[in-house]
Amino acid sequence: MHKLTETTPFFHQPSRPQPEPPRVISDLLADVGLSINGNQPWDIQIYDEKVYRMILYKGSLGFGVAYMEGLWEAEQLDETFHRLLSADLDRKLKGWARVRLLTEAVRHRIFNLQSQERAFTVAHKHYDIGNDVFEAMLDSTMSYSCAYWEHADNLEQAQQHKLDMICRKLALKPGEHLLEIGCGWGGLARYAAEHYGVNVTGITVSKEQQALAQQRCAHLPVEIRLMDYRDLRGQYDKIVSVGMFEHVGPKNYSVYFQQAHDLLKQDGLFLLHTIGNYVTAPNTDAWIDNYIFPNGKIPSANEITHAIEDKFILEDWHNFGQDYDRTLMSWWQNFNEAWPTLSEQYGERFYRMWRYYLMCCAGYFRSRQGQLWQLVLSKREKRQVYRSVR
Repeated sequence: MHKLTETTPFFHQPSRPQPEPPRVISDLLADVGLSINGNQPWDIQIYDEKVYRMILYKGSLGFGVAYMEGLWEAEQLDETFHRLLSADLDRKLKGWARVRLLTEAVRHRIFNLQSQERAFTVAHKHYDIGNDVFEAMLDSTMSYSCAYWEHADNLEQAQQHKLDMICRKLALKPGEHLLEIGCGWGGLARYAAEHYGVNVTGITVSKEQQALAQQRCAHLPVEIRLMDYRDLRGQYDKIVSVGMFEHVGPKNYSVYFQQAHDLLKQDGLFLLHTIGNYVTAPNTDAWIDNYIFPNGKIPSANEITHAIEDKFILEDWHNFGQDYDRTLMSWWQNFNEAWPTLSEQYGERFYRMWRYYLMCCAGYFRSRQGQLWQLVLSKREKRQVYRSVR
């Protein structure tokens, strides 16, 4: 868990006593051991009473915006979110905040928020903000997904182990053609080509990712394309998708898995690495949707199994969701240490947004609302027995 220090930017104690919070808020917080302007490091320090109105009328969106504007703080923000999410307080709000949740659920149900026309929105909003932020925050492989910490002492090792485990689960062999749906900055493509001798075709919707991935893989049999997964054609020995399925959306799950089925050779394997929610949620957190991953949606186990039925055989399902907490805290440490070199370009509001993003996600996985799944899928025609790898 992270604790702010005196050298961390923008943390300060309230300069004057603040008014008492509305009863509905204080009662909710008391149930999880949180208080307003308390002495515990996870307690919420209020600087402006309008925070309460923002929470009551806009729920999690108002809570996050108020933080970005510097209207409240918590010294140990990751633990604040752990406590809030462990008690499912995000689902217990009433009044106008509840109305907003229901409105968001209807929006997700009616509209295809991840249609092909919207496919590049998340790249413009998030992945294209600047490679310097991600290079500062991530390890040398530029892996922007959960690391595997079982036998690792640091982030670099944990990400290397994750990449190697993926390659072993796919049983990659020299000369095979690997398709990567959502290749990021080319970390897995580069690793698979260098260590397993495969040819790789990777796709991304981010121009910044494509440019850096092409640079990092220039000496290897790796092709990086800027395209949507629905436009892919051809046949591949193996397919992998890491941290991309969260952008597909329930209305497109059937199309996504059918596309993967059609692209995979008869005796091939498909590995899906995705965040999962412990229950089927009707919508995405409004703050995350507005400021970090527009039009994203975390799948549940039920949604995935329903979508793969009649398309794939489930060979293996591996959950290491608690490793994401440690991964996110490592990213935060790297980002915070690099902030002096980034601050002039990005400014205080971005710093607070990014801290809120990483800390609320750490709390999400620490509370076990969030899971991290790796599924290995095959076609029914495959005859060779699959042996699980860890």
